[in-house]
Amino acid sequence: MSDQTSFYPELAKDIAPARGRLGVLLPGIGAVSTTLVAGVHLIAKGLARPFGSLTQMQRIRLGKRTNPRFVPVHELVPLAKLTDLVFGGWDIFPDNAYEAARAAGVLTAEMLENVKEELSAIEPWPGVFDRSYVRRLEGTHVKSAPTKRHLADLLIEDIEGFRSAQRVDRAVMLWCGSTEVYLQPSATHQTLAAFEKGLEKNAPEITPSMIYAYAAISQGIPFGNGAPNLCVDIPALIELAHEKKVPVAGKDFKTGQTLMKTIVAPGLKARMLGLEGWFSTNILGNRDGEVLDDPGSFRSKEVSKASVLDAILQPEIYEELYGRYFHKIRIEYYPPRGDAKEGWDNIDIVGWLGQPMQIKINFLCRDSILAAPVALDLILFLDLAQRAGLAGIQEWLSFYFKSPMSRADLKPEHDLFIQHLKLTNTLRILVGEEVLDHSGLDYYEGEAPAAEEELDRRKSGTE
Repeated sequence: MSDQTSFYPELAKDIAPARGRLGVLLPGIGAVSTTLVAGVHLIAKGLARPFGSLTQMQRIRLGKRTNPRFVPVHELVPLAKLTDLVFGGWDIFPDNAYEAARAAGVLTAEMLENVKEELSAIEPWPGVFDRSYVRRLEGTHVKSAPTKRHLADLLIEDIEGFRSAQRVDRAVMLWCGSTEVYLQPSATHQTLAAFEKGLEKNAPEITPSMIYAYAAISQGIPFGNGAPNLCVDIPALIELAHEKKVPVAGKDFKTGQTLMKTIVAPGLKARMLGLEGWFSTNILGNRDGEVLDDPGSFRSKEVSKASVLDAILQPEIYEELYGRYFHKIRIEYYPPRGDAKEGWDNIDIVGWLGQPMQIKINFLCRDSILAAPVALDLILFLDLAQRAGLAGIQEWLSFYFKSPMSRADLKPEHDLFIQHLKLTNTLRILVGEEVLDHSGLDYYEGEAPAAEEELDRRKSGTE
C-alpha cells in the first residue's frame, strides 16, 4: 500500500501572524502548571529539551512518499515562540510558582534554581473555590463575592489587569486545577441565557471551572480543560464560544494509563483479538491523588477513563470479541509516591480458537512530566486556532485528551493513531498542503507512472 494524498487548497485558512506576547492564564498553580512554566523557561535558556511536545519536536511529512518533505510543526504553521509566552494564574493557596514547584517535587532543586526568578514572579491571584466541588482541599487564598456572576466579574478584572500589566497581545486559558465532583448536564447548562441566569442565582450546577471558562470565553480568550470536570463541554458555553468566535477544547489531559490504553487497544482491535477483561489501577501521591481520594471527584475521573475502551473497540459492532469484557478502574492515594504515578494493567485477551492470553503493563510514569508538554501544545494550538478563525469545539485536538469533546451528534474518536492523523491533517489543511490518507495502489511496480499521471490530471482538472 502507498501513502496517497488528497489536495484541498480551498480549505486553507488565512492565519494571522503570531506577533507580540501571548498571555497564558492558568487556573491552578500546582504541579502541572509549575512544571510547564519552569520547563518553558529552561528550554528557552537552552538548559533542557522539549521532549514530548509535538509543537517543538515533531516533523510532519508533506507530499508523496516518492518525494517527501519533513517539516517541523513550528515551521509549517505560525506558532507563538516560547520566549513570547507570559504566565499568570490563580490558586487557592498563596504560594508563588517557585514555592509551589518546590513543594510539588517534580523537578530537582538545581533545575528550579535556574528559573527561580521567573517562577517567583508568578504570584497567584485568589482563586474561585467552593469546597462542595473539591472536598479534600481547604482553600486559604480564595475570592469572596455575593454571586457567581460577581466571581466571574472578579476573574475578568484579573484578566484585564494581567493584559495591561504584561502588555500581552493575545491570551489563552488552560484549566490545570483539581478534579471537581462528578456532575451531569442540567437545564442550567443547556443555553447561554439559562447559564447566565444561573450565575446570578448561584445555581449549584455551576462549578468554579465553569466560571473560569465563562470569564475567558466572554473576553474572547480560547479555553482548554485539562481535568475531567463538566466544564466547557456544555451547550451554554459552546454557544458562547461560537458567539465570541473562540476555540475551546477538552477534556482531561491524556497522560499515563489512558495513554497506554489508546495505544494498546487499537492494536488488539486491528488484529481482531478478543478481550475478556481489563483491570487498571493507579497509585499516586500528589495533590491530584489526594483530591481523587474523594469518591465524588474519583467518579469524574472514572467516567473520563472508562469511555476509552468502548469507543475504540466498538462492542456494538464486534459483539463476539468485545461485547462482554469486564473493565475495572482503581486510583489509590499513596503519599510516598508523590508525582511519580504508577499504573498497573492486567489485560485478558482471547486468540485463535478461543485460547486465553494475557498482557501486563507496569507504567512507572511521572504525571506532570507527561502533562506539561501536552499543556504547552494545547496553549500554542488553541492560539493558532484563534488566529485561523476557528471557533467552538476543536476536535482535532482530541489527541491530547482522555475524554475528547465532539459535536453533539458525533461520537468522539479515542484511537490515538486516528487522533494523530486528524491533528496533522488539520495542520496540513490550514496551510493548504495535501492531506495524507495512506491509501492507493500507485507505488506497485509497473503502475507508478500511470497512477502519478492520473493523479496530476485530477489535481489540474484536466481529462
